[in-house]
Amino acid sequence: MGPADELPGAVLFACTLNSVRSPMAAAILRHLSANQVYTISAGARRGETDAFAAAAMDEIGIDISGHVPIAISELHDTSFDLIITLSPEAHHQALELTRTLAVPVEFWPTPDPTATGGKREQILDAYRACRDQLFERIKTRFALGAGASV
Repeated sequence: MGPADELPGAVLFACTLNSVRSPMAAAILRHLSANQVYTISAGARRGETDAFAAAAMDEIGIDISGHVPIAISELHDTSFDLIITLSPEAHHQALELTRTLAVPVEFWPTPDPTATGGKREQILDAYRACRDQLFERIKTRFALGAGASV
């Protein structure tokens, strides 16, 4: 499925803890597709809600403050048209999940902003960089929001 193809009906974004990268990506796709794509996120393990992720997304008008992290193993429905993984651990679990499913899995290595130290603004800059990278990648991959920018 390339950028010129129709939008998938359902997309799962997966990262390590489902607290930063995958919830950001899912919210961005929902936003850019005007909720035309059923989009959720999960983690290789369930993490904790991340205030920096919510703050970075709030800056561009997308609210993820109510996000509750879940693990891939907790998914009740695995009827996805596409799974996009953002960390090696999530990619491994997605490949295991799809051994018996005909679902394409794409790996988008995305740096984890939680590894950044320093002052609040330095940390927030790492989250912004992650958000902006995901925004551009999603916009390009799904041919959405030609005029949209972060």
